[in-house]
Amino acid sequence: MGMVGLFWITEDAVYVGAEPIGTASGVRLTEGGVETLGAGNGAFWSWGEVRRIEVADLVVRSAGRRLVSMAFDSLVVLVTGDGEFPPAFTVHVETADDSVAVSALPAISGGIYPQVERELSGSVLERLADGGAAVGDLLAWRREQADDSTPRREEREALLRKWAGE
Repeated sequence: MGMVGLFWITEDAVYVGAEPIGTASGVRLTEGGVETLGAGNGAFWSWGEVRRIEVADLVVRSAGRRLVSMAFDSLVVLVTGDGEFPPAFTVHVETADDSVAVSALPAISGGIYPQVERELSGSVLERLADGGAAVGDLLAWRREQADDSTPRREEREALLRKWAGE
């Protein structure tokens, strides 16, 4: 797996947020379409049916504020021993007939995304929904990687710009 922006990319699928485990909810993007996952969320639409994919309720900070927030959260866990999962965000999938909202967990450490990656990921989702980009492009990148590591910030942003058509 490799994480780029909001995307958790495996060899055969792209998840918006972290890959859900067990009954956790989430959204999987495949070359065939969009699938919602989790208890009571199972649905699938081909790319031809999807009109829009958007995210909401995402924790976003500038790079500096993100580091301060993560450092503070780590200090609280160290002092109190009480940690919690980062807050989920919402993925909206819209078709001509329906609109579905699904919770997803952030894939990024601390659950706080950099503003630039959030905006570029939104552009990628728009292009995927309107047919201007293909999930196969993201999967091809992952398959070319020698390991499962997440690229550095500069490379992530460059990949997102490429997939967003910028």
